[in-house]
Amino acid sequence: MNIYISNLNYSITDADLGDLFAEYGEVTSSKVITDRETGRSRGFGFVDMPNDAEGQKAIDELNGAEYEGKTIAISVAKPREERGGFNRNRGGGGGFNRGGGNGGYNSRRY
Repeated sequence: MNIYISNLNYSITDADLGDLFAEYGEVTSSKVITDRETGRSRGFGFVDMPNDAEGQKAIDELNGAEYEGKTIAISVAKPREERGGFNRNRGGGGGFNRGGGNGGYNSRRY
């Protein structure tokens, strides 16, 4: 079970997160997500637990608990969506001197 933890104190490390969940069962990995530029925690992370029952017990007991001065939120992690460089769902349209299109989102103003 992959578990998502948010609202973490910025001082929490991967090991701290693993230790917190190890009280509920085996932890195969724990990772606090950091900013690429600064290396500083982004305030959320993930824990993998191979036993779903143990993972669910950890979620049930830790969700809404106070940890290192902050109330953490915990849930089953959702699968990561593919992120491409081009988003087909956004409006586009002609730019300067392209001969068409009125721009993007909400471009018609009556």
